[in-house]
Amino acid sequence: MKKSSSPSKLVIVGAGRVGTSLAYATMIRNIVSEIVLIDIDKKKVKGECMDLNHGVAFVETVRVSAGDYADCRNADYIVITAGASQQKGETRLALMKKNVKMLKNILPKILKYNRTAKFILVSNPVDILTYVALKISGLPRNQVFGSGTTLDTSRFRYLLGEEFGVSPDSIDAFIIGEHGDSEVAVFSQAQLGGTPLEKVKGYSEKKMMEIYKHTKNAAYEVIKYKGSTHYAIGLVTTDILQAMELNQHKVFPLSVMLKGEFGLKDVVLSLPCVVGAGGVERVMEMSLSGKETVGFKASAKKMMEIIKGGKFLK
Repeated sequence: MKKSSSPSKLVIVGAGRVGTSLAYATMIRNIVSEIVLIDIDKKKVKGECMDLNHGVAFVETVRVSAGDYADCRNADYIVITAGASQQKGETRLALMKKNVKMLKNILPKILKYNRTAKFILVSNPVDILTYVALKISGLPRNQVFGSGTTLDTSRFRYLLGEEFGVSPDSIDAFIIGEHGDSEVAVFSQAQLGGTPLEKVKGYSEKKMMEIYKHTKNAAYEVIKYKGSTHYAIGLVTTDILQAMELNQHKVFPLSVMLKGEFGLKDVVLSLPCVVGAGGVERVMEMSLSGKETVGFKASAKKMMEIIKGGKFLK
């Protein structure tokens, strides 16, 4: 069920590969009626909008335009994809200083015109940037959150599906924690058709560890081969937008501010979240094995140390 009959407006800040992949995926899925792209490179964003609009005859009614921060006014959703791209051999956290600086420049310009939209952070390192956005804006966690480990989870399910010979959407499994090197694969709760994964024919703990490592390092591999990752995250973010627009109450592992989950506060990490018209409507404290709990708390400790040492808000 759609949340309302009024047309919805999406603003994407950053018209690079991720931003334009998101615009294209949202456009062909017919989720919103208006898409505005904002980018410092005015010529590029004009060309991207022309290219997208030349295909409007083949989708339902949607208006795509190049804009500026004043166009954030009345937006229902604002997605921030602007930031330096991860380079070959570079970790997401290595992007931190330059992308935090960029976010601190961008966000006040958005908030001048809009404090009611749902804000999705996609730029990396997404957990740190989501933390900074929450602190600068003062908005609640249901309204400001990151794409988190949803892409990691999609990669994880794809690889598990390949291993067991089933469609990825038949696999119920999550990656939680940091969207990065300390992320945690929750094998203890993973299922295929209601059957615990460890009881499925062909299960091998060694193979599962290989799949986890492949999941964790997937972005590095893609960047090595083609320079960037952008199609999958575009689809991931589109699905999150659709869950809000259609009030689907769908579960995604998103970067959210923890408020006591697993005894942790004032740190942003991914846990499964119920997403509907209200944004993040519920954060789920899923059951973890002892080893997984240790891993999740280690991920939290890593983020807390970075936050403490980063002096992000000065």
